[in-house]
Amino acid sequence: MDFNRIKEKLNILADAAKYDVSCSSSGSNRKNKDNGLGDTGNGICHTYTEDGRCVSLLKILLTNHCIFDCAYCVTRKSNDIQRAAFKIQEVVDLTINFYRRNYIEGLFLSSGIFKSADHTMERLIAVAKKLREEENFNGYIHLKSIPGASDELMYEAGLYADRLSVNIEIPTISGLKLLAPDKKHEDFIKPMLKVKNEIIRYKEESKIIKSTAKYAPAGQSTQMIVGATGESDKDIMYSATHFYKNYKMKRVYYSGYVPISTDSRLPSLGSEVPMLRENRLYQTDWLLRFYGFSVNEILDADNPNLDMDIDPKLMWALRNLNHFPIDINKAEPRMLARIPGIGMGSVHKIISGRKYRRLNWEHLKKMGIALNRAKYFIICNSSDWEQRDLDAATIKGMILQSQNSKFKNQYNNQLSLFN
Repeated sequence: MDFNRIKEKLNILADAAKYDVSCSSSGSNRKNKDNGLGDTGNGICHTYTEDGRCVSLLKILLTNHCIFDCAYCVTRKSNDIQRAAFKIQEVVDLTINFYRRNYIEGLFLSSGIFKSADHTMERLIAVAKKLREEENFNGYIHLKSIPGASDELMYEAGLYADRLSVNIEIPTISGLKLLAPDKKHEDFIKPMLKVKNEIIRYKEESKIIKSTAKYAPAGQSTQMIVGATGESDKDIMYSATHFYKNYKMKRVYYSGYVPISTDSRLPSLGSEVPMLRENRLYQTDWLLRFYGFSVNEILDADNPNLDMDIDPKLMWALRNLNHFPIDINKAEPRMLARIPGIGMGSVHKIISGRKYRRLNWEHLKKMGIALNRAKYFIICNSSDWEQRDLDAATIKGMILQSQNSKFKNQYNNQLSLFN
């Protein structure tokens, strides 16, 4: 192996992979067998950059050659960049060598599309198959599914990968037509549907036949680019909800667009990456999945975009002050979860604690509740109530004065394996 050439390829293809944020490895339970390498489970180790991107996996492209010319993509065919491609065995060797040195816990493999979708998908599968069958590798593998790949290949991919994902890329069909006119929306949907159906089939068959081969045990995910086109936050979250509901996504990821082109259809070079907006979308996603909110409660025709100053739960609360104050000692769990500054862990603590005593401010503080926000929306076993006759704008101002956001509006490159 020519180490210098491999290192050059790795620098090029790891850098090109940094724009893909959908590399969470949770949810798989592949166990070590036959004295193999690796043991993937919920406890797999992660390393994150400051903006929350997972880099614990060897995260690379198989190649940055591509037959498409998507305006938002750094690997588009018209872009004058240095090109490279790994051989299948090179990726296998890198994964095993990095794993043995404890650099990584698994592999996240994507690729530009060269020749055709099926040709590219075949090579991605070949890497995973070699790792599983020849190297006896039981660590985590995430394969990016290529839009337009055949059902047969998508089935085979799920036999070797822990997670599969097709990036929807642009949240709306109109946005995709604008920036990637050569691509078809249905090419993204077809592999998603196949993966969903195979996961359902596996779960049903495994109830009867315990030896049924696992199929994508960590499920599937997708990613949307935020800020490349003019979609509102409402458009983005309705799109995300559609994919969660209809394709059983484990996660939808939101990636702030990084300006890489002088194309007039896109934000200009030097424009700020919308990292704070990305963060607010993740917070909204969390509210929809775990806190019982619906999209139309947070975003509507009058409020199509999230407030960048405050989190979406606080935004909702300030628009719905008629629901407050909420009595901590009487409220049902659903309403407790809607109080700013109270997470689901704190809801469980409140439910448990109030069985034995009426809770006051000191109890809530010891539970870890963020009283700098929550105190304006609750009453407890105390005569004090912090809202008094304050309106929404005043409450918002007071909360903003009392906190310093640790969120930084900056973009961090993928960590180098050679630093």
